[in-house]
Amino acid sequence: MKSILFVLLLLLVITPAFAQLSDRTGLVNRLEVKTGGHSFEVQTVSNFDILNYEFDDDKKRLTLYINSGLENNLGEVYIPQTLLSGNFTFYINGEPYSPKVKVNDQISFITLNFTGSGDSRIEIIGTNYLHGVNQTTIDEPSKEIDNGGGCLIATAAYGSELAPQVQQLREIRDNQLLKTESGKLFMNSFNDVYYSFSPIIADYERENPIFKELVKIMITPMISSLSILSLSDDSEFLMVGLGISIILLNIGMYFVAPTIIIVKLKTPKIINKDYHN
Repeated sequence: MKSILFVLLLLLVITPAFAQLSDRTGLVNRLEVKTGGHSFEVQTVSNFDILNYEFDDDKKRLTLYINSGLENNLGEVYIPQTLLSGNFTFYINGEPYSPKVKVNDQISFITLNFTGSGDSRIEIIGTNYLHGVNQTTIDEPSKEIDNGGGCLIATAAYGSELAPQVQQLREIRDNQLLKTESGKLFMNSFNDVYYSFSPIIADYERENPIFKELVKIMITPMISSLSILSLSDDSEFLMVGLGISIILLNIGMYFVAPTIIIVKLKTPKIINKDYHN
């Protein structure tokens, strides 16, 4: 399923008439935080709903009020480094929590994975606030947030974010896709669609080992084909060309080859018999 989505979305990326999907799924949230004369955008993608949020500049704390209908909760939070940075402390309903945190020059990327349905309160506290920002001017909200998220389906299939296949996806995203404008456009569009269904599939993978193995079998060839992107040299033309090559390769693997096999299996064999008088 993910490979099909990849093929369709990458094809759409190179089509000028492409329009992004809306965020009405409830899984993608863009939270505007106004503080210190500035406006920042915090982005979340999750399988739970963000009911409300608040920011306390004195305590350097962002609080998310959420509601989940699932027992296993998955979420990713992107916080601009200029808003909060440094050493983070986390609490869920007042209890200390230690999520995985990855940072770059622009954002802090936080991966949430916890249990418990119903209403919850997530507190994110930093040690640096408005780091490197001139507090006398008003900034516009960020229009683009670095796509630092992981692949929920692959992580569930291979059992860990440290699995080589998941690491490969992350490296291709960071080192190839995000180095070009077409790659960034693809990632922004892909995330809006992908996170509308991937948490459900990832949850079902953890609950059903057979389904997990089937997903692993399905996505392994697609992940291998993405290694073609390592040939990119940050050229827009080359990135689009490699993207088209991956599309054709995946169409061949997932559609053409199975169709040929099925047709051959269903075609009756004609047995020639020689009759001698």
